[in-house]
Amino acid sequence: MECRVFCLGCGRERHGLEARCSHCGSPFDIEVSGKYSDRLQDNFPYVSRWISLGEVQTPIVSAGGGADFKLDYLSPTFSYKDRGGARALVSFLRGGRMDHGTINEDSSGNAGAAIAAYGSAAGFRVRIFTGSRAREEKIRQIESYGGAEVVRVEGSREDVQRAAMGGADGGVYASHVLMPEFRDGIRTLAYEVFQQYSGSMPDRIFVPVSAGTLLLGLHRGGLRHLLESGEIGSMPEIVGVQPEKVSPICHILEGRPYEPPVDGQSVADALVTQKPVLGVQVAEAVRQTGGTCVMVSDEEIMSAHAELSRAGLFCEVSSATVYAAYKKRKWQGGGRSSCSQGAGLKTVMGY
Repeated sequence: MECRVFCLGCGRERHGLEARCSHCGSPFDIEVSGKYSDRLQDNFPYVSRWISLGEVQTPIVSAGGGADFKLDYLSPTFSYKDRGGARALVSFLRGGRMDHGTINEDSSGNAGAAIAAYGSAAGFRVRIFTGSRAREEKIRQIESYGGAEVVRVEGSREDVQRAAMGGADGGVYASHVLMPEFRDGIRTLAYEVFQQYSGSMPDRIFVPVSAGTLLLGLHRGGLRHLLESGEIGSMPEIVGVQPEKVSPICHILEGRPYEPPVDGQSVADALVTQKPVLGVQVAEAVRQTGGTCVMVSDEEIMSAHAELSRAGLFCEVSSATVYAAYKKRKWQGGGRSSCSQGAGLKTVMGY
Protein backbone atom coordinates (compact mmCIF):
# COMPACT_ATOMS: atom_id res chain seq x y z
CA MET A 1 0.00 0.00 0.00
CA GLU A 2 1.22 3.49 -0.84
CA CYS A 3 0.12 7.01 0.05
CA ARG A 4 0.46 10.49 -1.40
CA VAL A 5 0.46 13.71 0.63
CA PHE A 6 -0.71 16.62 -1.50
CA CYS A 7 -1.98 20.19 -1.19
CA LEU A 8 -5.76 20.59 -1.30
CA GLY A 9 -5.33 23.92 -3.09
CA CYS A 10 -2.73 23.46 -5.82
CA GLY A 11 -2.02 19.73 -5.74
CA ARG A 12 1.68 20.04 -4.94
CA GLU A 13 3.21 17.28 -2.83
CA ARG A 14 4.47 17.95 0.69
CA HIS A 15 8.21 17.50 1.24
CA GLY A 16 8.58 17.98 5.00
CA LEU A 17 6.45 18.40 8.10
CA GLU A 18 4.84 21.69 7.12
CA ALA A 19 1.20 22.16 8.08
CA ARG A 20 0.36 24.38 5.10
CA CYS A 21 1.55 24.49 1.50
CA SER A 22 4.38 26.97 1.06
CA HIS A 23 3.10 27.82 -2.43
CA CYS A 24 -0.59 28.60 -1.83
CA GLY A 25 -1.10 28.31 1.93
CA SER A 26 -3.71 25.54 1.72
CA PRO A 27 -3.77 22.47 4.01
CA PHE A 28 -2.57 19.03 2.88
CA ASP A 29 -4.45 15.78 2.51
CA ILE A 30 -3.45 12.10 2.33
CA GLU A 31 -4.57 9.69 -0.39
CA VAL A 32 -3.92 5.96 0.00
CA SER A 33 -3.74 3.43 -2.83
CA GLY A 34 -4.06 -0.30 -2.34
CA LYS A 35 -6.69 -2.65 -0.98
CA TYR A 36 -8.16 -2.30 2.49
CA SER A 37 -6.75 -4.74 5.06
CA ASP A 38 -8.59 -6.19 8.06
CA ARG A 39 -5.40 -5.51 10.04
CA LEU A 40 -6.04 -1.84 10.74
CA GLN A 41 -2.39 -0.87 11.07
CA ASP A 42 -1.60 -2.24 7.60
CA ASN A 43 -3.69 0.55 6.09
CA PHE A 44 -1.18 3.22 7.18
CA PRO A 45 2.01 2.82 5.12
CA TYR A 46 3.56 6.03 6.46
CA VAL A 47 3.75 4.67 10.03
CA SER A 48 6.69 2.37 10.74
CA ARG A 49 6.36 2.18 14.53
CA TRP A 50 3.04 2.49 16.37
CA ILE A 51 2.72 4.11 19.77
CA SER A 52 0.08 2.25 21.78
CA LEU A 53 -1.86 3.10 24.93
CA GLY A 54 -3.94 -0.07 24.91
CA GLU A 55 -6.51 0.89 22.28
CA VAL A 56 -9.52 -1.37 21.76
CA GLN A 57 -12.22 -1.61 19.14
CA THR A 58 -14.82 0.58 20.82
CA PRO A 59 -18.23 -1.12 21.09
CA ILE A 60 -21.45 -0.25 19.32
CA VAL A 61 -24.57 -0.27 21.51
CA SER A 62 -28.11 -0.26 20.15
CA ALA A 63 -30.49 2.02 22.03
CA GLY A 64 -33.62 1.12 20.10
CA GLY A 65 -35.47 2.88 17.29
CA GLY A 66 -32.74 2.10 14.78
CA ALA A 67 -30.05 4.18 16.49
CA ASP A 68 -26.68 2.65 17.35
CA PHE A 69 -24.03 4.40 19.46
CA LYS A 70 -20.30 4.02 18.87
CA LEU A 71 -18.81 4.39 22.35
CA ASP A 72 -15.56 6.18 21.60
CA TYR A 73 -15.45 7.30 25.24
CA LEU A 74 -13.77 3.93 25.84
CA SER A 75 -10.65 5.20 24.05
CA PRO A 76 -7.50 5.81 26.17
CA THR A 77 -8.17 9.54 26.74
CA PHE A 78 -11.95 9.20 26.41
CA SER A 79 -12.65 10.63 22.94
CA TYR A 80 -12.41 9.83 19.23
CA LYS A 81 -9.34 12.08 18.97
CA ASP A 82 -7.26 9.09 20.12
CA ARG A 83 -8.32 6.83 17.32
CA GLY A 84 -5.77 6.95 14.62
CA GLY A 85 -5.87 10.72 14.94
CA ALA A 86 -3.39 11.47 17.73
CA ARG A 87 -1.95 7.96 17.54
CA ALA A 88 -1.23 8.07 13.80
CA LEU A 89 0.26 11.56 13.89
CA VAL A 90 2.49 10.97 16.91
CA SER A 91 3.54 7.53 15.63
CA PHE A 92 4.41 9.08 12.26
CA LEU A 93 6.53 11.75 13.93
CA ARG A 94 8.25 9.27 16.25
CA GLY A 95 8.94 6.65 13.60
CA GLY A 96 11.95 8.27 11.96
CA ARG A 97 10.81 11.87 11.56
CA MET A 98 11.68 12.91 15.13
CA ASP A 99 13.54 10.91 17.75
CA HIS A 100 12.92 13.53 20.42
CA GLY A 101 12.13 17.20 20.74
CA THR A 102 9.02 19.33 21.17
CA ILE A 103 5.58 19.10 19.62
CA ASN A 104 3.07 21.93 19.86
CA GLU A 105 -0.72 21.72 19.60
CA ASP A 106 -3.48 24.30 19.98
CA SER A 107 -6.46 22.81 21.78
CA SER A 108 -8.07 23.24 25.17
CA GLY A 109 -10.08 20.03 24.94
CA ASN A 110 -10.09 16.49 23.59
CA ALA A 111 -7.38 16.94 20.96
CA GLY A 112 -5.05 18.55 23.49
CA ALA A 113 -5.51 15.62 25.86
CA ALA A 114 -4.94 13.07 23.10
CA ILE A 115 -1.76 14.73 21.80
CA ALA A 116 -0.49 15.18 25.37
CA ALA A 117 -1.00 11.48 26.16
CA TYR A 118 0.46 10.00 22.99
CA GLY A 119 3.19 12.63 22.74
CA SER A 120 4.33 11.94 26.30
CA ALA A 121 4.27 8.18 25.66
CA ALA A 122 6.48 8.74 22.59
CA GLY A 123 9.04 10.67 24.64
CA PHE A 124 8.34 14.12 23.26
CA ARG A 125 8.14 17.36 25.19
CA VAL A 126 4.52 18.40 24.69
CA ARG A 127 3.17 21.95 24.77
CA ILE A 128 -0.56 22.55 24.46
CA PHE A 129 -1.52 26.14 23.63
CA THR A 130 -4.95 27.23 24.87
CA GLY A 131 -7.05 30.35 25.12
CA SER A 132 -6.99 32.23 28.39
CA ARG A 133 -10.59 31.21 29.15
CA ALA A 134 -10.11 27.47 28.62
CA ARG A 135 -12.05 25.25 31.04
CA GLU A 136 -9.97 24.21 34.04
CA GLU A 137 -11.32 20.66 34.20
CA LYS A 138 -10.07 19.90 30.68
CA ILE A 139 -6.75 21.62 31.35
CA ARG A 140 -6.22 19.30 34.32
CA GLN A 141 -6.57 16.27 32.09
CA ILE A 142 -4.03 17.66 29.62
CA GLU A 143 -1.54 18.40 32.41
CA SER A 144 -1.92 14.91 33.85
CA TYR A 145 -0.09 13.29 30.92
CA GLY A 146 3.65 13.37 31.51
CA GLY A 147 3.54 16.90 32.82
CA ALA A 148 2.52 18.31 29.45
CA GLU A 149 2.97 22.07 29.51
CA VAL A 150 -0.10 24.24 29.02
CA VAL A 151 0.63 27.64 27.47
CA ARG A 152 -2.21 30.14 27.86
CA VAL A 153 -2.59 32.75 25.14
CA GLU A 154 -4.61 35.95 25.31
CA GLY A 155 -6.71 36.81 22.30
CA SER A 156 -8.71 34.97 19.65
CA ARG A 157 -8.64 31.35 18.49
CA GLU A 158 -6.42 32.50 15.62
CA ASP A 159 -3.97 34.05 18.11
CA VAL A 160 -3.71 30.71 19.91
CA GLN A 161 -3.01 28.92 16.63
CA ARG A 162 -0.31 31.39 15.62
CA ALA A 163 1.41 30.94 18.97
CA ALA A 164 1.43 27.16 18.57
CA MET A 165 2.73 27.37 15.00
CA GLY A 166 5.55 29.70 15.97
CA GLY A 167 6.44 28.32 19.39
CA ALA A 168 8.60 30.47 21.64
CA ASP A 169 11.57 28.15 21.18
CA GLY A 170 10.70 25.98 18.22
CA GLY A 171 8.91 22.66 18.05
CA VAL A 172 6.86 20.86 15.40
CA TYR A 173 3.27 22.03 15.02
CA ALA A 174 1.28 18.81 15.62
CA SER A 175 -2.08 20.32 14.67
CA HIS A 176 -5.18 18.13 14.89
CA VAL A 177 -6.78 20.29 12.19
CA LEU A 178 -3.96 20.98 9.73
CA MET A 179 -1.62 17.99 9.97
CA PRO A 180 -3.06 15.48 7.46
CA GLU A 181 -1.84 12.45 9.43
CA PHE A 182 -4.22 13.34 12.25
CA ARG A 183 -7.27 13.57 9.99
CA ASP A 184 -6.21 10.50 8.06
CA GLY A 185 -5.84 8.44 11.23
CA ILE A 186 -9.53 8.92 11.97
CA ARG A 187 -10.43 6.61 9.08
CA THR A 188 -10.08 3.79 11.61
CA LEU A 189 -13.63 4.75 12.63
CA ALA A 190 -14.98 3.67 9.23
CA TYR A 191 -12.97 0.44 9.32
CA GLU A 192 -14.25 -0.51 12.77
CA VAL A 193 -17.88 0.23 11.93
CA PHE A 194 -17.50 -1.84 8.74
CA GLN A 195 -16.16 -4.79 10.73
CA GLN A 196 -18.77 -4.45 13.49
CA TYR A 197 -21.61 -4.38 10.96
CA SER A 198 -20.26 -7.67 9.53
CA GLY A 199 -18.89 -6.25 6.31
CA SER A 200 -21.58 -3.65 5.64
CA MET A 201 -22.44 -0.13 6.74
CA PRO A 202 -25.35 1.61 8.49
CA ASP A 203 -27.61 3.70 6.28
CA ARG A 204 -26.30 6.92 7.80
CA ILE A 205 -23.68 8.10 10.25
CA PHE A 206 -24.25 11.11 12.52
CA VAL A 207 -21.13 13.17 13.18
CA PRO A 208 -20.69 16.14 15.55
CA VAL A 209 -18.87 18.89 13.65
CA SER A 210 -16.57 21.63 14.90
CA ALA A 211 -13.37 21.93 12.84
CA GLY A 212 -14.59 18.92 10.83
CA THR A 213 -11.65 16.53 11.33
CA LEU A 214 -13.87 13.62 12.40
CA LEU A 215 -16.15 13.99 9.41
CA LEU A 216 -13.31 14.38 6.91
CA GLY A 217 -11.34 11.45 8.30
CA LEU A 218 -14.44 9.29 8.14
CA HIS A 219 -15.36 10.29 4.59
CA ARG A 220 -12.22 11.20 2.64
CA GLY A 221 -10.20 8.42 4.25
CA GLY A 222 -12.07 5.43 5.60
CA LEU A 223 -15.33 5.34 3.63
CA ARG A 224 -13.65 6.25 0.35
CA HIS A 225 -10.96 3.59 0.88
CA LEU A 226 -13.58 0.93 1.58
CA LEU A 227 -15.56 1.95 -1.51
CA GLU A 228 -12.51 1.99 -3.79
CA SER A 229 -11.43 -1.38 -2.40
CA GLY A 230 -14.79 -2.87 -3.36
CA GLU A 231 -15.68 -3.67 0.26
CA ILE A 232 -18.88 -1.58 0.19
CA GLY A 233 -21.13 -0.78 -2.74
CA SER A 234 -22.03 2.75 -1.70
CA MET A 235 -21.31 5.23 1.05
CA PRO A 236 -23.70 5.77 3.94
CA GLU A 237 -25.16 9.24 4.25
CA ILE A 238 -23.17 11.49 6.54
CA VAL A 239 -25.25 13.76 8.76
CA GLY A 240 -23.18 16.60 10.17
CA VAL A 241 -24.52 18.06 13.42
CA GLN A 242 -23.82 21.50 14.88
CA PRO A 243 -25.27 23.58 17.73
CA GLU A 244 -27.58 26.33 16.50
CA LYS A 245 -25.35 28.95 18.10
CA VAL A 246 -22.23 27.87 16.15
CA SER A 247 -23.18 26.39 12.78
CA PRO A 248 -20.94 27.57 9.90
CA ILE A 249 -20.98 24.21 8.06
CA CYS A 250 -24.78 24.00 8.10
CA HIS A 251 -24.94 27.52 6.70
CA ILE A 252 -22.51 26.62 3.88
CA LEU A 253 -24.68 23.64 2.92
CA GLU A 254 -27.84 25.74 3.02
CA GLY A 255 -26.21 28.50 0.94
CA ARG A 256 -26.80 31.11 3.61
CA PRO A 257 -24.30 33.66 4.95
CA TYR A 258 -23.04 32.94 8.45
CA GLU A 259 -22.49 35.66 11.02
CA PRO A 260 -20.68 34.29 14.10
CA PRO A 261 -22.44 35.23 17.35
CA VAL A 262 -20.71 37.64 19.68
CA ASP A 263 -20.14 35.14 22.48
CA GLY A 264 -19.97 31.95 20.35
CA GLN A 265 -20.86 29.76 23.31
CA SER A 266 -22.99 26.63 23.54
CA VAL A 267 -23.54 23.83 26.03
CA ALA A 268 -21.76 21.77 23.35
CA ASP A 269 -18.47 23.48 24.25
CA ALA A 270 -16.35 21.17 22.06
CA LEU A 271 -18.21 22.34 18.93
CA VAL A 272 -17.57 26.06 18.81
CA THR A 273 -15.21 26.57 15.84
CA GLN A 274 -16.48 29.75 14.19
CA LYS A 275 -14.27 29.75 11.08
CA PRO A 276 -13.32 26.16 10.17
CA VAL A 277 -10.24 26.12 7.95
CA LEU A 278 -11.58 23.08 6.09
CA GLY A 279 -15.21 24.20 6.03
CA VAL A 280 -15.61 23.95 2.24
CA GLN A 281 -14.14 20.44 2.20
CA VAL A 282 -16.38 19.36 5.09
CA ALA A 283 -19.51 20.64 3.35
CA GLU A 284 -18.53 18.95 0.10
CA ALA A 285 -17.96 15.62 1.88
CA VAL A 286 -21.51 15.77 3.26
CA ARG A 287 -22.90 16.60 -0.21
CA GLN A 288 -21.07 13.69 -1.84
CA THR A 289 -22.81 11.18 0.42
CA GLY A 290 -26.25 12.67 -0.08
CA GLY A 291 -26.26 13.71 3.55
CA THR A 292 -27.22 16.88 5.31
CA CYS A 293 -26.36 19.12 8.25
CA VAL A 294 -28.67 19.52 11.23
CA MET A 295 -28.63 22.36 13.77
CA VAL A 296 -29.80 21.61 17.31
CA SER A 297 -30.58 23.98 20.15
CA ASP A 298 -29.02 23.88 23.60
CA GLU A 299 -32.36 22.71 24.98
CA GLU A 300 -32.53 19.84 22.47
CA ILE A 301 -28.94 18.87 23.28
CA MET A 302 -29.56 18.71 27.03
CA SER A 303 -32.79 16.75 26.54
CA ALA A 304 -30.94 14.21 24.39
CA HIS A 305 -28.12 14.03 26.95
CA ALA A 306 -30.62 13.28 29.73
CA GLU A 307 -32.28 10.57 27.66
CA LEU A 308 -28.93 8.93 26.87
CA SER A 309 -28.03 9.06 30.56
CA ARG A 310 -31.24 7.23 31.42
CA ALA A 311 -30.23 4.58 28.87
CA GLY A 312 -26.90 4.13 30.69
CA LEU A 313 -24.72 6.02 28.20
CA PHE A 314 -22.32 8.39 29.97
CA CYS A 315 -21.52 10.69 27.05
CA GLU A 316 -20.06 14.16 26.75
CA VAL A 317 -22.67 16.91 26.27
CA SER A 318 -21.16 17.78 22.88
CA SER A 319 -21.65 14.16 21.79
CA ALA A 320 -25.33 14.28 22.69
CA THR A 321 -25.83 16.62 19.72
CA VAL A 322 -25.95 13.63 17.36
CA TYR A 323 -28.83 11.99 19.20
CA ALA A 324 -30.60 15.35 19.38
CA ALA A 325 -30.35 15.58 15.58
CA TYR A 326 -31.51 11.99 15.16
CA LYS A 327 -34.62 12.70 17.24
CA LYS A 328 -35.27 16.09 15.61
CA ARG A 329 -35.41 14.73 12.08
CA LYS A 330 -37.34 11.60 13.14
CA TRP A 331 -35.12 9.08 11.40
CA GLN A 332 -36.44 6.33 13.69
CA GLY A 333 -37.45 3.32 11.62
CA GLY A 334 -35.80 4.70 8.48
CA GLY A 335 -32.87 2.30 8.38
CA ARG A 336 -29.96 1.99 10.78
CA SER A 337 -28.07 5.00 12.08
CA SER A 338 -24.75 5.15 13.93
CA CYS A 339 -23.76 7.97 16.29
CA SER A 340 -20.25 8.66 17.65
CA GLN A 341 -19.94 9.35 21.41
CA GLY A 342 -17.30 10.98 23.65
CA ALA A 343 -17.09 10.68 27.44
CA GLY A 344 -19.22 12.43 30.04
CA LEU A 345 -16.35 11.78 32.45
CA LYS A 346 -14.61 14.92 31.18
CA THR A 347 -17.32 17.27 32.39
CA VAL A 348 -18.84 15.41 35.34
CA MET A 349 -15.75 14.30 37.23
CA GLY A 350 -13.33 17.17 36.77
CA TYR A 351 -12.09 16.16 33.30
